[in-house]
Amino acid sequence: MARLFIFGLGYTAKRIARAVKARGFEVQATGSDGDVDFADRGAVLAALNAASHVLSSVPPDRKTGLDPVLDTYGQDFGSAWYGYLSSTGVYGDQQGAWVDESTPTVAQTGAGRRNARAEADAVWLEMGARVFRLPGIYGPGRSALERVREGKARRIDMPGQVFSRVHVDDIVSGVVAALTSDAPAGAYNFGDDLPASGNAVTEYVCQLLGLEPPPLQTLEEASLSEMALGFYSENRRVANGKAKRVLGWEPKYPTYVEGLAAFM
Repeated sequence: MARLFIFGLGYTAKRIARAVKARGFEVQATGSDGDVDFADRGAVLAALNAASHVLSSVPPDRKTGLDPVLDTYGQDFGSAWYGYLSSTGVYGDQQGAWVDESTPTVAQTGAGRRNARAEADAVWLEMGARVFRLPGIYGPGRSALERVREGKARRIDMPGQVFSRVHVDDIVSGVVAALTSDAPAGAYNFGDDLPASGNAVTEYVCQLLGLEPPPLQTLEEASLSEMALGFYSENRRVANGKAKRVLGWEPKYPTYVEGLAAFM
């Protein structure tokens, strides 16, 4: 029996769990909606020993910079298939240029101490994991549609600023493809085919809803959170060719246009 053990049953991992269960997997997980207490070492080790596949969606701790899974259980991993949900943030700012899996990460360039996610990403790769690098994730209940409807959408006056994004269902299909095909270890970018500015996405949603787009603002005028400011400090386009070639992955929502229209 194939068994998947998930560290951190969050927004994306819940959907991965549902998808693999439909394929006959047994699933255990930590997290508020999981059935294993992360702090119960005995229960976690039993789940690890029984698992044929292990996936972590737990990011590094913001205060300590440590990956809780690696820090607590990294020495207890056996010979199972391992996967890790990482971030395309590991590439840092590329001034709008394209990045792929061969692009050095900030951990490789010596700036990793400022990016805990990049350091964790590198360790998972050294352990032989399949590392899924994700850009901005959107999906039901978590998209520009909600931000516009709630009056929280912003248009920032930053010409040339672009982001990559990916629908949560396309992350699921990519991870499941890697998991069920015993894909080679290594990094895989999951992003759609059309990197675009946040303004373009907001304007498209306003068009769908028949609303006027919010006014253009400077970063200072927008009063963004520290996390959002960090988001706008980086500019890159994420290439997805490796996932398509190696995993046979094709996004169901190749651009934000199809992805957001599906919510209407």
